[in-house]
Amino acid sequence: MAATQVLRAGHDRATLLENRAATRDSGWVKAAILALSLAFFAVFLLLPLLAVFVEALAKGWSGYLSALAEPDALAAVRLTLLAALISVPLNLAFGIAAAWAITRFDFRGKQLLVSLIDLPFSVSPVVAGLVYVLVFSAHGWLGPWLAAHDIKIIFAVPGIVLATIFVTVPFVARELIPLLEAQGREEEEAAVVLGARGWQVLWHVTLPNVRWALLYGVILSNARAMGEFGAVSVVSGHIRGETNTLPLHVEILYNEYNFAAAFAVASLLALLALVTLAVKSWVEWRAAKGGQGEQA
Repeated sequence: MAATQVLRAGHDRATLLENRAATRDSGWVKAAILALSLAFFAVFLLLPLLAVFVEALAKGWSGYLSALAEPDALAAVRLTLLAALISVPLNLAFGIAAAWAITRFDFRGKQLLVSLIDLPFSVSPVVAGLVYVLVFSAHGWLGPWLAAHDIKIIFAVPGIVLATIFVTVPFVARELIPLLEAQGREEEEAAVVLGARGWQVLWHVTLPNVRWALLYGVILSNARAMGEFGAVSVVSGHIRGETNTLPLHVEILYNEYNFAAAFAVASLLALLALVTLAVKSWVEWRAAKGGQGEQA
């Protein structure tokens, strides 16, 4: 019996080694795949990024700094930051509330709420901007009432903020929902049994467990808010110095054949993308490290 077990174990080990050898690629295949990946990265990602900075510095540092110091460029920076500073906290609050409600409570219309959160992913931003124009413009559904009360939304800052909020709605909620579903309700229910109130459960139990996913969603939401073009372009009116965000200002400069200034302003968005990527990688590393620490 012992000899039979030894022979069977040897046979299983040999079969395992054969399977590993059969699924192991040769060296030239690995080298070809690596070379193809690096070539794709260089041509489609690294080269365009380098081109932006090369064109931005085509007139030297003085030309680069002067393009960024123009009043219209500074106004575009301020408006972009303003739209992000308003939309990101609002989406943060909505994302936490929506994710908590969807994963911790059972109610009618839950699936409808999930579908509405995903709506900005399936609707073109241009269409979303047109919807705001249809509702809030001078000839829209609410246009006469808004005009009577001297409230301007389209071709003004409120319209830009609304469009930015629409395109950034899903990011925080979509990062939190899968994680909260995976964690379950046990810890929250235990806190309630021990006498904790709803806000105490949220602040001391739920949010600490999802802090990295929450930060990840905020990073993505902020990047989308600052880089949004389609929806903002429809509702802004392209008024220089007033309703132009950074992407819209880049388009105007490029259409005027002011290429050096256009790429100089575009380099700010490129730097934002690099910073976002670095912070995103750090958050992923911390989240993975935290998960390993909890398992240990």
